[in-house]
Amino acid sequence: MIPTRTTREWQAADSAHFLHPFTDYQSLARKGSRVITRADNIYLWDSEGHKILDAMSGLWCVNVGYGQRALIDAATQQLAELPFYNSFFQTTTPPAVALAELLAEVTPPQFSHVFFAGSGSEGNDTVVRMVRRYWQVLGQPERQVIISRHNAYHGSTMAGASLGGMAAMHEQGGLPIPNITHIDQPYWVQHGQGMSRDDFGRLAASWLERKILEVGPEKVAAFIGEPVQGAGGVIIPPETYWPEIQKICDRYGILLVSDEVICGFGRTGHWFGCERFGFRPDLMTFAKGVTSGYIPLGGVMVGDRVARVLIEQGGEFEHGYTYSGHPVACAVALANIRLIQQLKLVEHVHDDVGPYLAQAFAQLAEHPLVGTAETCGLMGALLLVKDQAKLTPFDPAVGIGMVCRGHCFANGLIMRAVGDRMIIAPPLVITRAQVDEMVALIRRCLDLTLADAQRQGWLQG
Repeated sequence: MIPTRTTREWQAADSAHFLHPFTDYQSLARKGSRVITRADNIYLWDSEGHKILDAMSGLWCVNVGYGQRALIDAATQQLAELPFYNSFFQTTTPPAVALAELLAEVTPPQFSHVFFAGSGSEGNDTVVRMVRRYWQVLGQPERQVIISRHNAYHGSTMAGASLGGMAAMHEQGGLPIPNITHIDQPYWVQHGQGMSRDDFGRLAASWLERKILEVGPEKVAAFIGEPVQGAGGVIIPPETYWPEIQKICDRYGILLVSDEVICGFGRTGHWFGCERFGFRPDLMTFAKGVTSGYIPLGGVMVGDRVARVLIEQGGEFEHGYTYSGHPVACAVALANIRLIQQLKLVEHVHDDVGPYLAQAFAQLAEHPLVGTAETCGLMGALLLVKDQAKLTPFDPAVGIGMVCRGHCFANGLIMRAVGDRMIIAPPLVITRAQVDEMVALIRRCLDLTLADAQRQGWLQG
């Protein structure tokens, strides 16, 4: 049983024993962790009784919202019936098989097979192993290089972090591992000002072809990308970007991998982000929204092009995890996907709250601090700037995003800061009234941040 403690007692024990991910431990120890004790729908409560609107769906994952009885019951029933068995040694379990069938139904038509993992990071490690094995079986073992993008996030394991393009992560681990390289991201504000977004999309895609030719087409195995770069700041590519990427991959015969860990299961108003942007990946990583975060689960949808080679020619694939196809996780995923279907959440995002959020963000774009306001389904980003007309950034030393995030936390809103971009990804069950509530909180926090900027003189110069 979990003991009853005061907030300070929880914070002291936390500081003494729990090393958090992506955390400055000394700073956290001085401040003390926020202790979240319960949740319902799109709201959280902390140990002090404060109600918080979770505009980040936990960590991009609680798509169906908190407290869904169907998922809780699925886990409870499966725990009583078969809490665990592995999928090694030519063995399977009914939940894993049933989930594989359902995933084949809801994913694009080229996908009939799935490889289960425990997270998106493990899924992307699997991608590295699988694409290299694919080319090895085809007699082209020299195809080792995987191309990704700067500021991409593909997980925190050795291979996942290498695929990602986060410089700070690479500096701390001797990364990337060999035969992974990167191109610039399709971020118009950073690379495309002065061009139309459509022209910039084609230019940004051309960087992939340039890199392929630089490396040598005969050495390139795959290109991987998030349909929308999530942890990088909700970088939404121009409409011309992904179709051109598809053409380039087709031209050189390389595999195309869509990292759908954030974009999958309705986030963009389509089941998967690749459907929203019109491309046909050969492999597709998933996690987070597959169980709405209730139980850890991840994996890779394996397209027919790859699966056929691995099954018919590949022999034993020397790769896997203890928890591949974990029966409780698969049972929860089954309940989660069926609930998404029953509640018509993909349609809800596409037809109703997604467009409504876009309208609300268009109004937020009028705020003096906001340089750009963008949405894609139920993902959104506000770029904070000193000068709207020129998109002049703040001095990085100001940390304007963290200033705004502080106001969000103090006013009952979880909104993430990525540099100077303030981002959201609320649960897909959010209503129009709750969008209004969220946007009102965002506006209040922008006003408080603007007052700080005026008082401190950060808008000058």
